Amino acid sequence: MGTGEDDDATTAEQDGEDDEQTRDVGGGGVMASLVGKAKGFVTEKIAQMPKPEASLERVSFKSISREGVALHSHVDVSNPYSYRIPICELTYTFKSDGKFVPSGTMPDPGWIGASGTTKLELPVNVPYDFVMSLMKDLSGDWDLDYVLEVGITIDLPVIGTFTIPVSTEGEMKLPTFRDLF
Repeated sequence: MGTGEDDDATTAEQDGEDDEQTRDVGGGGVMASLVGKAKGFVTEKIAQMPKPEASLERVSFKSISREGVALHSHVDVSNPYSYRIPICELTYTFKSDGKFVPSGTMPDPGWIGASGTTKLELPVNVPYDFVMSLMKDLSGDWDLDYVLEVGITIDLPVIGTFTIPVSTEGEMKLPTFRDLF
């Protein structure tokens, strides 16, 4: 057992530690508040920055081959920045009559030019088995209702990668045998 003086010294040391812990917690609250305000400021500034935009042209018939029917569309991507931006990938889904027809990914389709608009061609290959299943649903006018959804994933410095979603829908006139031969 210790003397009364030792007990008083130990109690005083413990009280000092409690005060330091209280000050650290209080300082952490101020620091957390500052970090929270900084995050809010940065988020607001990033939200106000101009970002690349995209538009999608209608889908049109391109060709017929042994594998299926080739369709295509153009994607216009505008870049508000004075430097070119890499496109990581282009993903697409083509739907007709509520059914997913083809979907796919174009890895690394290129770059968006600085301070301008870049036009990308998007090929869509529809397999014959799906075309044949649509034949019975087509009316006499050979019109095909469709929806094309595209996601353009780009990589912006500071912000990181993000995807620009665009879609188009419409009606496409399929070629008849007379048109092909």
